[in-house]
Amino acid sequence: MAGRVRLRKSVPSILFFLVLTCPAVSFQRGHVFDIVIRNGRVLDPESKSDKRANVGIIRGTIEAISEDSLDGKKIIDASGLVVAPGFIDILSYDPNAVGVWNKIADGVTTNLAMHGGTAWPDQWYSHYAAQKPPLNYGASFFYTEARNQFIGSRYRSADSTQIRKLLEIAERALKQGALGISFSLEYIPGVSSSEIVPMMHLAKRYDVPVFFHARYSDTLEPGTNLDALNELVGYARQTGTSIHIDHITSTGGTFSMKQSLELLGRARDSGLDITACLYPYNFWGTYLNSARFDTGWQKRFGISYKDLQLGGTNERFSDSTFRKYQKEGKLAIAYAIPDADVEAAFRSPFVMLGSDAIMSTSLNHHPRASGTFARTLGMYVREKRVLTLMDAIAKMTLLPAQRMEQASSTFKKKGRLSIGADADIVVFDEKKISDRATVERPDLMSVGVEYVMINGQIVKDPKGLRKNVRAGQAIRNEHGASK
Repeated sequence: MAGRVRLRKSVPSILFFLVLTCPAVSFQRGHVFDIVIRNGRVLDPESKSDKRANVGIIRGTIEAISEDSLDGKKIIDASGLVVAPGFIDILSYDPNAVGVWNKIADGVTTNLAMHGGTAWPDQWYSHYAAQKPPLNYGASFFYTEARNQFIGSRYRSADSTQIRKLLEIAERALKQGALGISFSLEYIPGVSSSEIVPMMHLAKRYDVPVFFHARYSDTLEPGTNLDALNELVGYARQTGTSIHIDHITSTGGTFSMKQSLELLGRARDSGLDITACLYPYNFWGTYLNSARFDTGWQKRFGISYKDLQLGGTNERFSDSTFRKYQKEGKLAIAYAIPDADVEAAFRSPFVMLGSDAIMSTSLNHHPRASGTFARTLGMYVREKRVLTLMDAIAKMTLLPAQRMEQASSTFKKKGRLSIGADADIVVFDEKKISDRATVERPDLMSVGVEYVMINGQIVKDPKGLRKNVRAGQAIRNEHGASK
């Protein structure tokens, strides 16, 4: 019956029987939800449901979705608005006290430090628990942080003794709840296969994914995008471990996106569990003192000093200013990603969204720290029509949740808008949602996100951010304690 209320199975059996056998209105008149979102366009990327409906929430869980009226202690009128699962930023960093609010304004409800993270999860989770982040958070075991304790050069490989010690640290981190293992091969070129493969086997044993910033970011020999991806596919095939490739538009796919996606598609077709992500910009950004800017960067990326801009300013570079800011370790924006590569990656069914940034007190950032999700919906859905709204929502919610489900069953209740799911919800105006952050002002918050709800609590409404609401929950892998 079209107007019936759908209820989660945990409802007491007599009430569940009544809902199945009686008109929905009889249930609704006798029940009051904590919060009801009324009259919105409700999108669930898992079922592909797209309909006008009302959403009833009790104690942080979605308990009813109905085309008929629902009663609530608090009513949110979502007329003319889209109601979707809260966005999951799978490729972020530590949930610092500044950047989390820019994320929320961008519709993000879960912030995962999977490009980086920590070598010491107990300390990391304790630190952020004390800060009470307003959104959900979690982290990977960051191999680089652990490795830097023993190996002073990023160009030198670890020896057998160091590898054994690093494995001990990594296993301790997984037992403490790290959600995966992350490598940054381009930034630490000395990391060898003898270091990576044992870590992959460890991740497989703890059933967590491995995140890779690939080794190469261009198409020039020696060392091309395809070489980098073949290396990662080889590790996945050798160990059977799930892998995720970070920001393929800037590393592993730039200038070779068609071939790169085809290579990964064939690997997936052979049974390997491989995913990737992108951010929706035709320029990347990183620190000038990193290995990415080693000698020859102009040729590798096909750019010159004039194609670099100091993040947070309108300043372009010269030879002298490049060397000055390189010594200071500043972040530079590089206009070096073809628009066609971004659009091709967006169309791939296994590529999801990840910002690769979080704002801090410094303006020396990339605007993706503030605008990744709204930009996707405003530019690539509404304006360019590269994606349908449903496909874009899936890349922000369902795909990252599915990527992380092996590490924690918590993610089976996120990324969906369905009965029994966590009430992590974003309500936005599809006609107005847009990013405002620029290279000069990466701190500007997105517009068009009207409400953000995290674990059933409203942390943003049309009046602004509710900074006294601290609804975030820590998410750890569930396998460590049993090992």
